[in-house]
Amino acid sequence: MNDAFTHADDLGPAKIIHVYEPSLGLKGTLVVDNVARGPSIGGLRMAPDVTTAECFRLARAMTLKNAAAGLAHGGGKSVLQADPRMPRAQKETLIRAFAHALRNEQDYIFGPDMGTDETCMAWVHDEIGRAVGLPAELGGIPLDEIGATGWGLRHAAESAANHCGFKLAGARVAIQGYGAVGKHAARFLVEQGAVLVGASDTHGTLADPKGIDIAELARLKDQGKSVLDYPRGVTSGIDAIIDIECEIWIPAARPDVIDESNEGRLNTRLVLQGANIPCTDAAERALHRRGVVVVPDFIANAGGVICAAMEYRGATQEAAFAVISEKIRANTGEVLEEARRGGITPREAATGLAAKRVRQAMAHRRFGVF
Repeated sequence: MNDAFTHADDLGPAKIIHVYEPSLGLKGTLVVDNVARGPSIGGLRMAPDVTTAECFRLARAMTLKNAAAGLAHGGGKSVLQADPRMPRAQKETLIRAFAHALRNEQDYIFGPDMGTDETCMAWVHDEIGRAVGLPAELGGIPLDEIGATGWGLRHAAESAANHCGFKLAGARVAIQGYGAVGKHAARFLVEQGAVLVGASDTHGTLADPKGIDIAELARLKDQGKSVLDYPRGVTSGIDAIIDIECEIWIPAARPDVIDESNEGRLNTRLVLQGANIPCTDAAERALHRRGVVVVPDFIANAGGVICAAMEYRGATQEAAFAVISEKIRANTGEVLEEARRGGITPREAATGLAAKRVRQAMAHRRFGVF
């Protein structure tokens, strides 16, 4: 049995498609989870170790994310098992071939994700015409360039900080995965007076309790360097980011970076999930018992898909940012208040909210999830 189906339920998945072309080194998967609210939007993730099970979990997160955000879209996800740092020509061939193989899957709209960007979406759009997060010269709103997800995290942070009893001004922030999402989250939070005290990438961790100059760090990253090349502070191993004392801790990299073995090391008041599925369920429950507020991924990091959906309908960047701030503030507040009132975790509250909206849409469809 396909490993994704071990977690199947009444919401989906509706469809799982494997694409394999050994002559190109192409091995990919598409999971369309649920399209009761409309065609699915979800990113194309590229990494050597992605699996069908991970793809399904990500697709489900998109179903919930799009429903929670009130979008007329279902959830889907696609993955390519390959190194995103391969030569550009080889990467373009793989992505174009993958898109071409899925050209008739009208229920899925590609977007950028880990390992892909707006240039990759331009290749997809050229092949099949179904992609969001396009370069500006193609009429798109380049999500990574403008920081749509980071913009949403900033508003989730402000709403959640009020719930936790502290203000953003002076709040210490640590970001695990200082890339496309992390750097923009840092920028928007620092603009509100927060202080970046920790950042990590695939090479290691940088910590400075006096505050990291994000402009200087951005220059280094733009030059292809690591956080370890920052001239001040203390550098250490990749996992050291977990131990940095802060008010706001943002995972913005891979799935399941926080689990039962390391959640106890987190010394923070608020976890804002910038990445998709960055914590295991057991870790989230343990953090909840310790009084750490965790804003789930499909609430906190919905800025990117909200922007993508609006781009698909011809909206401007200004309009998209206004909707992102409104929706994410409202959803964060509603979820945390429901969790407090019901004595449940924020994820349980958020899942209940989103799943209810999906099931209401399914009731109007002849075949439910399709």
